Parts: sequence; C-alpha cells; structure tokens
Amino acid sequence: MNLADTLTLRLKRLRYLIERTGGSVKQRGLKATVTRITQEFRPRPALDTALDIEPADASPTVPGHLPSSEHPAVSVIIPVHGKLAYTLACLRSIARHGAGLPFEVIIVDDASPDDSADVLANIPGLRLLRNTQNLGFVGSCNRGAQEAHGKYLLFLNNDTQVLPGWLDALHEALQQHRQAAIAGSQLIYPDGRLQEAGAYIASDGSAWNYGRFESRHDPRFAFLRPVDYVSGAALMIAREQFLALGGFDARYAPAYYEDADLCTAARAQGRKVLYVPASRIVHCEGISAGTDLGQGMKRYQATNQARYVQKWTRELATQPAPNTPFAQRDSVLEPRHLLVIDAATPDARRDSGSLRLMAIFQLLARAGWRLAFAPADGHADARHVAALGALGVEVVGAAGAENVPAWLARHGDTLSAAMLCRAPVAAQYIDLLRRRAPKARVLFDTVDLHFLREGRAAELSGQKALARQAERSRQRELSLLAQADVSFVVSAYEQQLLADACPQAKVLRLSNIHRVQGRGPDFAPRAGVLFIGGYAHPPNTDAIDWLVAAVMPALRRRQAGIVLHLVGDMPEARRKALAADDVIAHGRVDDLRPLLDTCRLSVAPLRFGAGVKGKINTAMSHGLPVVATTMAAEGMGLIDGQDVCLADDADALAEAIVRVHEDAALWQRLSEGGLTNIQAHFSEAAAAATLAEALHDPAIADATPASAG
Repeated sequence: MNLADTLTLRLKRLRYLIERTGGSVKQRGLKATVTRITQEFRPRPALDTALDIEPADASPTVPGHLPSSEHPAVSVIIPVHGKLAYTLACLRSIARHGAGLPFEVIIVDDASPDDSADVLANIPGLRLLRNTQNLGFVGSCNRGAQEAHGKYLLFLNNDTQVLPGWLDALHEALQQHRQAAIAGSQLIYPDGRLQEAGAYIASDGSAWNYGRFESRHDPRFAFLRPVDYVSGAALMIAREQFLALGGFDARYAPAYYEDADLCTAARAQGRKVLYVPASRIVHCEGISAGTDLGQGMKRYQATNQARYVQKWTRELATQPAPNTPFAQRDSVLEPRHLLVIDAATPDARRDSGSLRLMAIFQLLARAGWRLAFAPADGHADARHVAALGALGVEVVGAAGAENVPAWLARHGDTLSAAMLCRAPVAAQYIDLLRRRAPKARVLFDTVDLHFLREGRAAELSGQKALARQAERSRQRELSLLAQADVSFVVSAYEQQLLADACPQAKVLRLSNIHRVQGRGPDFAPRAGVLFIGGYAHPPNTDAIDWLVAAVMPALRRRQAGIVLHLVGDMPEARRKALAADDVIAHGRVDDLRPLLDTCRLSVAPLRFGAGVKGKINTAMSHGLPVVATTMAAEGMGLIDGQDVCLADDADALAEAIVRVHEDAALWQRLSEGGLTNIQAHFSEAAAAATLAEALHDPAIADATPASAG
C-alpha cells in the first residue's frame, strides 16, 4: 500500500471516529460519551478473572468430548476458518457449562488454512462439516442450518466462550414471547466490559451497539427487551423460521450485515427480535475479521451497508434518524411504557404481593409493554435485578441505577402510565409523577386497604391510638383514590366499600393472580398442617401466636401428633421459641412445593387484615384444602364446606383441622373446590381484562388465553 492510500484510509478512519463520537453525544449525552471514551482508553487487564474463561493459547487443549443428542432441541452452528486455538477454547467452554436442553454442536470448517479440520474431526460428540471451498460466514452458516437436526438454531462465532445460561435463556425467551422470532445474547469483552446489549439501526442503515464499553452489571443493560437486531456472534432462531426467511442473504457474502438483514426480515413480518441478558457470551471481537475498516473482512462492512439500504429502503424510512437518543429508539419499538413503584423489590419467596406484581409484569410484557420498576426503599440485589430483567423489567433507583427523579427527567415524556403500589408510596410519588410524566395515567394499587386492616386491629386490641391511626390512613387513602386516574383493590368486598366511601373514584378489582398448578399426591400419604406467612406482617404475627398458643393446644386435646409447619420470614429467636415436638418453624424456604405436596391441609387463622390472602390462593392452586377464619376468606368467593372450611375460635378451628385431616371424602371435595375457585376468580385472564380496561389497551386481554388459570 503506497503513502497516498495509507493517508486516505487514515483520514477516512478519523472521519468515521469523529462521526461516531458526535453521534454518541447526541444519543448518550456528553457526560456518558466522555465516560465511554475514558473507559476505552483506560488501561485494563486483558482478562476479567471473574469471568473464568478458557485460555486461547498457542498449545490449546482439545476437549475430551462434547454434549450431544440424537434428538437435539437446538443445533449450535459454529463456522470456522482457522484460528484453531479460539475454536477449541469455545468448545471447551461449551463442554464445561453444557445446557439444560439437549443440543448438538456443528462445526462448519470453511476450508481452514491450518489443521483445524483434522484436529476437530477427533472430538467425540462433534459434528464436523467440511467446505471444499471457502464459502464465508454466510455460506457456512447456511450450510450448517441445512444439515442441522435441532428445531432451533444457535449461530455462534468460534471466537466466543459461553457462560452459564448461554443456551437455555435464549430458548426460554423465545418460548415465553411467542411474537419473537430471534433472540440474541449479551456480548462481553474478555476484559469484562460490555460489548453489546442489542443493536439499533438508523434510517441510513448505520448500526449502533447499545452499551459498548459500559459495565456489564449496569441495570440499564440487565433486562430483556426488543431491539432492531442482535449480533450473529450469538443468535438463536427456529430452523423452520430461518429457512422460511431464506437463511442469511448471500448478497452479504462473505460477511457483515447478514445478521441485521435477517432480523429486519423477521421484523418486516411482524415478529420481534429480543436481547436476552441472561444469556451471556464472551466475544473476542476482531479475532475473526479484524478491526480495520479498510482491509480484510472489515472492508465489506461499508459495502454491505449500501446493499442493506438498497434492499430495505421502504422499511428504513420508518426508522429513527441517525443519532436519535436511545430512549427515543426504545419508544419506537415499544411505545407503551409503564413505571411501577412499590415499597420494596418483589421477591416471590417473600409474600403474595410479590407474586401478584410479578404476574402483572408477565401479563404486560406479553402484550408488548416496556416496563420499569423502582423500589421506594432503594434496595435491589443482583438476584432481584436478574429476575425482573428476565421478565423485561428495567430496575430504576437501586443497584447502581439512576434515581427516580433523574430517570423521570429522561423518560417522563415517554411514559404511558405509572402504577404506585400502597398508600405510603403513592403519597410520596404522585405529585412528582404528575409534574414529570404529564401524559401518564396514574394507577393507585392499594394492594390492601391500610385503614381497613388497621381499623380491625384496633377493634381487636381495643387500642385508641391504633384507631386514630386507622382514621388518618382512611383520609389519606381516600385522597389518593380521588387523585388517581384508576385505583385497584384485590377483593369485591373492598371494591364495594370504596364505592360507598369514594363514589367519584374509578376502582377496579385486580386480585391475586394464580395458575392452577394441580394437585400433587392424594390424601393417604400426606400428614400435617401448613401455615404460610412472614412474621413481620402484623396480621401474620397475631395469627401465628394465636395458632401456637390457643389453636394447637385445642388440637392436641382432640388428636395428638398432628404437626404444624410454619413457613415464612421469622426472627431466629422467635423461631426457636415457637418450635416444639409438633411445631416446626422452617423460616423462609426457596421452594414451597415439597410442603404443599406432603402436608394434608393449610390453615389461615387470621383475626384481622384486609385484601385477598395469598396463603389461601397458593394452597388452593396446588389442590391443598384450607381451613380459615371468616375474615381470612373475605371477598374470595369461598363457600364453607364446598371449597373451604370456616371457623372463628380456637376450638372450632381445631375441630375443623381434625375433620379435614382425617376425612378423605371431605379432603377430596375441598381440594377440587379450591382448584375450581382459583380458576374462576384468580385467573390470568381476569387480571388481564382489568389491566386492559385500566390502561385502555385491549391487547393485554387479547394476549392472554381465556383458558389461563
């Protein structure tokens, strides 16, 4: 290359960098752009040891075998052209981490100039296809797809290494989001920085990777969401869909823009492309194709961009202009945007309110809503962020994310709605939302009516101070009902109560949401009684103490040996104090199913409270009969002797427990009645209909099968 050519290429490279920097400022802002540049040039170790990746050295280790299946769910297709050490490191990572689904690994050797094919041919479990001539990335991937046995294809670069969850998370995303055709991984540099969290395409065909050089732990990149395209370095699609789209378009051979083209073709058919952060892949970018735009494989990038623009001129006309801020790009992909603020981050192991909120997120995500969640207490650990991220929920105001006022300053204009959960949270945030998100419908989710619960507690205890607190709560909650566009309660009783107390408010019933899980073992092998509920909640505290101090002695007088299992958060000292030969205080458990399948009944001896009781719903959804107080069963459509046994004093509760525990016919009737009650009153379809009405979006109900329970 002569001096003139060299200078020309360098000038083009400089112009390219200036344009990208300017675009970054417009999309991210000056501060974020400076941070990114600083990150790019700051000295870093070559490898992040926390990733624990395989070395790709000059004397590579050959994996002893690879997982393989005669009937794979997924075919992993890896095109290679030399670079044997990287290919073997990739295969070792696959052998090391495996997957829950059966899969096969297909290497398409694209006439490698080294001894790759000969070495790979000796790895047990690997399917090796040899190209007699170089077909490039596009041709090799298409050949692998033609010969794959799996229902799904996962295209994987040979300069990648997989991490736990790499395959199963992509497959799960495509199962849960049926409108999606393609799913792609979070790509990470070997030094630990984020390489790509999905990508966007501008109206001129230019592509922007989201999150490059940012922290891979940043909550902004930790939630599943639609994007314009995902990199072919780690891309999953159903084989039938891939072939129907014509595979990777040969006009982009040997490589570049074939992944963007495939994703655009899928989106043109009304399908979605998903970025899935739970699937993490380390990608040594540039190993296969280099990084110089003027030579090698990289020189095809500009050429193929022009071909892409020519092919998709009509579709690109609706894409955002170059340098459009990322927040506005998200609004194009998902125009309906909801922020939820609750007192704490939902934890399905903690309480029924968490289960209900997670189910609401699932219903809205299924209907294509963009979702964000902020915990008012500011706490969300990595496990919570990942659990919400898998549902497509961005976490705000915790775990390193920007606070709610700052987030609203950037996103308030895009919000279609905001849901404030519980009166203290609503009182704190409603004025801020009205100012920062003027177009958003404000939803007040009472969860349960504080004034009703406190009033009943005051009546039970006779405390005048608590009665005064209940009246203050009543005034506050009624004021919030009047300010909100729509309010939610969980029971028909509370809905009627508010219709009388605040007739000008629009109050809808949005109850607990449960799927019928089905009954486990039948009557005979079961034994014992189950109570579900955290000790920190005052109605549960009272119920547990009364259950142990009054109901259990009455039960022992009737039939000794029936064991009570207490499940839920509880101080260690109290847990030890409650323990007895027939009382086991388990504390919090990760999985309730073993107890639901081995206990003979569940008990809900609540003497005050409000709302619908998740402990009853949970038991009934598993076919476990319930003995409860009348107050505990309030507003749930339950009939004594048909789907529940009701009793209100210690002796009557003990008598009911013995009857259900010993009478197989009664047990069977209550089990079947409880399952029917869940299906009739607490289904996904019922909740979806309420949300559709509140948000003026019929798509929520349309996206939920009417038979869901």
